[in-house]
Amino acid sequence: MRTVFMKWGKSLLALLAGLAACSSPDPQTNVPTQDPTTGEVYTQRRVVVNDSLYRGRVLDRYDSVLIATRPQFLLQLPRRPPLDTLALGKLLGWDSTTVRRRIAEALPYPGARPSSPVQLRLTKSEVKRVRRDSADWPTLKLTRRYQRVYTTAAGASVLGYKSTEAQAFFRQAKSYRRGRFYRLRNGGVEAYYNGLLTGRHGYLHPLLDAKGKQHGTWAKDTTFQQGQDLHLTLDVKLQAYAEKLLGNRKGYLVALDPRTGEILAYVSAPVFDPSTITAPDRAGVRAELLEHENMPLLNRPAMLANPPGSVFKLVNAAVALQLGAISPTTAFRCDQTLVSCVHHHPKPNSLTVGLKYSCNPYFYQVMQNLINRMPDSLAVVDTVATRHANLAEWRRYVRSFGLDSVLGVDFPREAPGFLPTPAYYDKARRTRNWTYRSIYSLSIGQGEINLTGLQMANMTAIIANRGWYYPPHLVRGIGQGGPLPRFTEKRRTLIDSVHFAALVPGMVAVMQRGGTADASSLADIGITVAGKTGTVENDEGDDHAAFVGFAPANNPKIAVAVYLENAGFGATAAAPCAVMVMEKYLRGSIAPKRKRWEKRIQHRAKYDY
Repeated sequence: MRTVFMKWGKSLLALLAGLAACSSPDPQTNVPTQDPTTGEVYTQRRVVVNDSLYRGRVLDRYDSVLIATRPQFLLQLPRRPPLDTLALGKLLGWDSTTVRRRIAEALPYPGARPSSPVQLRLTKSEVKRVRRDSADWPTLKLTRRYQRVYTTAAGASVLGYKSTEAQAFFRQAKSYRRGRFYRLRNGGVEAYYNGLLTGRHGYLHPLLDAKGKQHGTWAKDTTFQQGQDLHLTLDVKLQAYAEKLLGNRKGYLVALDPRTGEILAYVSAPVFDPSTITAPDRAGVRAELLEHENMPLLNRPAMLANPPGSVFKLVNAAVALQLGAISPTTAFRCDQTLVSCVHHHPKPNSLTVGLKYSCNPYFYQVMQNLINRMPDSLAVVDTVATRHANLAEWRRYVRSFGLDSVLGVDFPREAPGFLPTPAYYDKARRTRNWTYRSIYSLSIGQGEINLTGLQMANMTAIIANRGWYYPPHLVRGIGQGGPLPRFTEKRRTLIDSVHFAALVPGMVAVMQRGGTADASSLADIGITVAGKTGTVENDEGDDHAAFVGFAPANNPKIAVAVYLENAGFGATAAAPCAVMVMEKYLRGSIAPKRKRWEKRIQHRAKYDY
């Protein structure tokens, strides 16, 4: 923590001039007071030293500066007469297309007459050109102001914005689909840690005579405290790479270090430049973001909860193992009269084989054993009450994964997801006599189950750790200290580690020959991935694609969850994105074998808006 100590001399005039950009007088303190000794009348002043120049920076996990308060140069264009865009382009070194595009982006909609003059952000080299030829452009006005400046085009949903600099966005957003704005609002770490970034105001209390000369103080001065830097868990290079893979598609990717809960990459797609929200010349771009049907401003991993699909079979299997409903060697027939199975595969004669081929009938019967378990101690069994009790017990174990509740990540807003209760089904089915057949969709992660992207990634980290986790978080250091205390508290599930270990062979088999994601194996570079694919049925369009996994399988350093809306099969759409993020993080580059694959995915991500 850096503290600015200020010593005051006899004269305050020079000091006030130096603080003009970062202080403001309190009008309520302009009170005349008389010195009882000399009879001189002085004025009480209170000067607030604030954070406009001293707000903390935001850095990534390797100390690359992502956000800092820096001078920003703005070129104000004249309203009338009509602007010679060709000449303006020549002045700035832009072609005519760039000039028209930049002005269009600054307007709230095409052809709009702005309520205030259009301002364009300039680089230092462009400022030099304007100053050099300022005599030829008397109608242009060049100003400088201090503002939060983003050094990266990635991580918009994580970085967020300073609310005082986003007022134009707030006003603009309220005019687009009123009410939706409040659901989309996401100030990121800038909003969540605002108090720590801002620091503490200082206050000066000078007594001034009529000439502005100081004669002591009328109250004790207080020290201004510098805002603290935030050191994020984010790897900005990995973040930028992951954003290229998802681009303009709808969905999310969350990657975290399972050993610490630190979020390495956090993508909410479609992606956009974080400076868009606060930039004075991006009103037109903001309008597109607000109006677009894919809702790019929605923070999907934290706020959007969806059925997880077949990846949830991992959780159901762990609970079933814990409660004795199955063992690792339990076999079931692939009976498609129970539920359809899209994969043609050998008989699932163990849990490993069931996971490898993601056999729906196998996991239908796993959940059936859980819900229909009957106690041995009673001669007469109330089957209805037993099903209710078994579902409640299942839910209690599943909730220990951090589901159906907020994980407490350092975001302004987070959705809890949903797990159904017995009472929910009593109401939904309009009877207490519902049977397993009416709720079997739980067995394949469909129906009423809803998980967020953060929960999906955390669920994966729990399996990687064999039963425990640290809450996912975005900030690993505040100033010279560590993260918030709650992110260093290890949490455990209600399931023994041996049962999580029993899942791993099946997850490894998923990535091997014949497994549902064998095409995404990283065995060629010596990395064993443990994964699980999911294809989520969607009644309103194409199915959603899901994948969760971690690597290396026996010493996990990264856990990834990917969800792509309307993308089809998890094996072909989501799994490739996940494993390439793993490879990029663990090796720093993509092997030549997957370069064509990588290029194809990035090309699709660029044009799928």
